[in-house]
Amino acid sequence: MQSIEKNKLFLASCLALLVTSLSFGIRAGIMSKLGTDFELTAGELGTIIATAFWGFPLAIVIGGFIVDAVGMKKLLVMAFVFHLLGIVLTIFAQGYWTLFISTLLIGIANGTVEAACNPLVATLYPDNKTTKLNHFHLWFPSGIFIGTLVVLLFDYLGLNWQIQVGIMLIPTFIYGFLFSKLDFPVTERVASGVSTSTMYKSVTSPLFLFMFICMFGTAITELFTGQWIEMLLKNVTDNSILILTLTTGVMIIGRGVAEPVVHRFSPQGVLVLSAAFAALGLYLLATLTGNSIFIGAFVFGLGVCYFWPTMLGFVSENIPDSGALGLNLMGGAGMFAVSIYTIFMGNFYDQLIMENLPSDANAASTSPEEMNNLLELARTAAGPEVLKVTMVIPIILVVAFIGLNFYMKNKKKVVLA
Repeated sequence: MQSIEKNKLFLASCLALLVTSLSFGIRAGIMSKLGTDFELTAGELGTIIATAFWGFPLAIVIGGFIVDAVGMKKLLVMAFVFHLLGIVLTIFAQGYWTLFISTLLIGIANGTVEAACNPLVATLYPDNKTTKLNHFHLWFPSGIFIGTLVVLLFDYLGLNWQIQVGIMLIPTFIYGFLFSKLDFPVTERVASGVSTSTMYKSVTSPLFLFMFICMFGTAITELFTGQWIEMLLKNVTDNSILILTLTTGVMIIGRGVAEPVVHRFSPQGVLVLSAAFAALGLYLLATLTGNSIFIGAFVFGLGVCYFWPTMLGFVSENIPDSGALGLNLMGGAGMFAVSIYTIFMGNFYDQLIMENLPSDANAASTSPEEMNNLLELARTAAGPEVLKVTMVIPIILVVAFIGLNFYMKNKKKVVLA
């Protein structure tokens, strides 16, 4: 394939992922407004957020099974349609169920984008997969970064959240147009002649299953925290959405310079460092207050920066016969885990708020103003507690990835012997 065509495909893939990440960044920034406008509890908001993570694994896993047969172009046309429907329905949402359905549609679109684009990038750059997947996934934090700035700017201008959501239509139409005009290669597995039975055997290997399980933890650490950070810490600092802005800014820079980092430490070495920094970052976010909390955001951004693309790159490089199915099963595993964890922690957050209210506080005997103050104090205490519970996950991952490093070193010694 000519380099010009290859670059156009990569650019269009990045724009499609930008829409995916804008949906995360803008939704994270308007979550409180949605709760207020539609009178939703934290548990209901958690369920709405989770639908994006349900639609994602549904689409990415199904896409993983059919992408070799139907081709990557048809999947991306489907992604464009689902993005368009989901965005428009969100703009005209009337309550819980329209938000639920619109978020589900956007989740399906997001999963379909990754189902096609991850194997597309691996196919376009077979000799530099981990680095190029990091460059591709640079556009995920970029979209969240841009989305949070859009929320801040539009809030300052007094524009409503519907206009903020509508901004996503611009890159949606651009990537839809570009993909409709470009020719696509077949997937790397099909081009290399690896049989379907070999592919299925690869995704049941012990190493793949280990990475599959670890993907639960890396995805939860990155995506749950990112989607909930504004709500969990909005009473700790006056600029809680800027925490997400800083975190994603660090991720953009980190993924942009991924090549020397990955080559210096190896993918599995990068994963150890990532888990350690993510755990430390969550601890700092949960304990620091005021402007010093941005130190925690910086450290956390360093931690989660390489998680998602390096997990995919490791699988693509070390279990190449797993093909597009392997990449998409990994992505589906991560998003499914986030969906379950989000629902659980939304209810846990509500429970913590109730536990932190004084025992004699109730709507009948307490003035509305005093009750609001008590709720604010309860939320201030509850948010960091959720982060402390989540911190256990990257701590476990540190141990798991250290074990992976020893395994890969021993495997290399055996091969050399």
